[in-house]
Amino acid sequence: MLKLFGYWRSTAAYRVRIALNIKQVPYENLSVHLVKDGGEQHKSEYRALNPQGLVPTLVDGELKLSQSMAILEYLEEKYPSPALLPANLQLRAEIRAFCQMIACDIHPLNNLRVLKYLAGPLSVADEQKNQWYAHWITEGFKAVESLASQYSDKGPFCFGRELSMADMCLIPQIYNAHRFNVPLDAFPRLVSINEHCLSLAAFRDALPESQPDAVS
Repeated sequence: MLKLFGYWRSTAAYRVRIALNIKQVPYENLSVHLVKDGGEQHKSEYRALNPQGLVPTLVDGELKLSQSMAILEYLEEKYPSPALLPANLQLRAEIRAFCQMIACDIHPLNNLRVLKYLAGPLSVADEQKNQWYAHWITEGFKAVESLASQYSDKGPFCFGRELSMADMCLIPQIYNAHRFNVPLDAFPRLVSINEHCLSLAAFRDALPESQPDAVS
């Protein structure tokens, strides 16, 4: 059985949980608490699995794979049905670009270790830290909304009728926006996609609060 080392609030682990649920691949969900005891991701046992000390890490036999987008691609190739990428070459490229807008340009700026560095060594006040968070989500969502709106008449997901990796990247980022009270009034298409996706069990079961290591 696959093992997924993650944390209930990790956006990157959230993406992978959705994909595993969609593909109905059984896995063992193993918690790496990013806050307790200074962060379990820093322990030598975990660093042996993931030298970056980040989550998630997928273990499949001898394979130890980090980076959520690489994991999604691996799952897509190993478990091709249901597909998370379309057959059309151009559309696949567009979806990958959409995913990278979120996974490479929005999410890293709002990652826990970045926020801790702002609040710690840089002594940034909470209000300013929250402004930082909201700024980068808002700026990123402008482009994401524009792209997703091009497919608004084709179906309820980011790229129309078929679910894709794009939705698996978007929904966790919207969760983060809600968590930090980032207004989404300017992004009706993204809000609509989020509402539709969360009507599906695979997305609901991947929610942070649905995870065994979730805390109130």
